Amino acid sequence: MSRQLVMLPPVDGLTEAWAAAVAKAAPGLDVVIAPDRAAALKYLPQAVAAYGTLDPELLACADALQWLQAPQAAPPTGYFFPELVAHPVQVTNFRGIYNDHVAIHAVAMLLAMVRNLHTYMRQQPSGDWSRHLADSDILHLPESTVLVVGVGGIGAEIGRQLHVFGAKVLGVDPRCTVCPEGFVGMHPSEALDSLLPDVDAVVLTLPHTPESEGLIDARRLALMRPHALLVNIGRGATVKLDALLAALQHKRLGGAALDVFEIEPLPPAHPLWREPRALLTPHVAVVGPYIPQRRLEVLCDNARRFEAGLPLRNVVDKALWY
Repeated sequence: MSRQLVMLPPVDGLTEAWAAAVAKAAPGLDVVIAPDRAAALKYLPQAVAAYGTLDPELLACADALQWLQAPQAAPPTGYFFPELVAHPVQVTNFRGIYNDHVAIHAVAMLLAMVRNLHTYMRQQPSGDWSRHLADSDILHLPESTVLVVGVGGIGAEIGRQLHVFGAKVLGVDPRCTVCPEGFVGMHPSEALDSLLPDVDAVVLTLPHTPESEGLIDARRLALMRPHALLVNIGRGATVKLDALLAALQHKRLGGAALDVFEIEPLPPAHPLWREPRALLTPHVAVVGPYIPQRRLEVLCDNARRFEAGLPLRNVVDKALWY
């Protein structure tokens, strides 16, 4: 009897080519495409593996399912519903494929903030030549301490790059205990509050999990130095926007650079768009070349591993969502 892998809906222009690539990588798997929900319900009772997104009804009919490849590096809220967490199926994701793009975006945002480029960009349309910076307004990176919260692949690369600019880089992570290249100290999650008062910038790379939701709220923003900078390129749900806006408006924070938001898209009328201490980009840190190829490589590699009975790449702790 064939071992079936189902490509779940929605399908796109790449699905057929990806299915062929997976079938070539793992000839022992019968790769089928489910173009719609009815087809998924038909195929899933025989499937031992699947690529895509399930819901409780689809999972309930997938009695033989052993492996599910999530279609994102950090699937959205709701992907890990209670029945999926309790199910014995192994879930893998695409973490690691965006490390270079997201890290460069985060560092670029921080560099822009430390040189006040966001202010000068606002002056450019009106031809305003105001040179209102004092020397003390510049965050001198060789004399700064930067805290990276979430030291996975992206966070480690951010720290490596910032070290090149002379920054003292600290990390907070629930799993990583050994300092990656460029870091001078690693700390557990519970140390965050004690570290925030002593750093000049905080870079968040966290996934959205039950523990990270609302992590940076009014209380933690109040712990930060008035000149400190906040960069978020992880997930928007980790920062409470109302609290951040209040901190910026009352000059209790030096500035904030955000690529992700608690509400997406950020409504055009939201005052954060016009906040002079904010630098905003519309969730584009992941944009860059080679992403589809990298996703397919992980999918094919995991298909080969699954067929051979080897450990899978990027296995997720379903209860923690990452």
